Amino acid sequence: VSTQSTGVFCFFCVCVVLMRPLTDEETKIFFKKLAKYVGRNIKFLIEREDEPYVFRLQKSRVYYVSEALMKISVNFGRKELLSLGVCFGKFTKTGKFYMHVTCLDYLAKYATYKLWVKPSAELSFLYGNHILKAGLGRITENTPPNQGVIVYSMSDLPIGFGVTAHSTADCRRLDPGAIVCLHQGDLGEYLREEEKIV
Repeated sequence: VSTQSTGVFCFFCVCVVLMRPLTDEETKIFFKKLAKYVGRNIKFLIEREDEPYVFRLQKSRVYYVSEALMKISVNFGRKELLSLGVCFGKFTKTGKFYMHVTCLDYLAKYATYKLWVKPSAELSFLYGNHILKAGLGRITENTPPNQGVIVYSMSDLPIGFGVTAHSTADCRRLDPGAIVCLHQGDLGEYLREEEKIV
């Protein structure tokens, strides 16, 4: 086999394999990040009663997709298939994983810690800013610092997610201008990051 024909064969293989399972290291990094928001509720994403779902990697993005839909997707060419399932986030070139707002519905459904933002601070958060003490409506009891939280409007609509800067007890003693939640993702990204989100 010549070098030229080997190159063609390798290129063909890459085109055929659209999505692949995560490696052990990728799974470890991804589940560690996911557990920051949903804790042990990860099992409800994996062990579903309706039908089997899996996490797959394509172009450094992790997708959550049903096995049935994944089997159907092989009938489409690579150029025709933009994405498949729900994108949970992306691996960087350095191996870090960043959650995308596209998985907010799943995070909100299985969240262990929640934070509600006042209407006066809601728009600021949707523009990508951190949440200050003055904008904090309420927070789940016994939330530790550096914990992933789902951010809700006061009408119980999930609008994003972040990481707590202080525990629930410490939040009560803070000044109004102190940061209580570090912004990680919000629904406003659908407009601000429209080209990068898919």
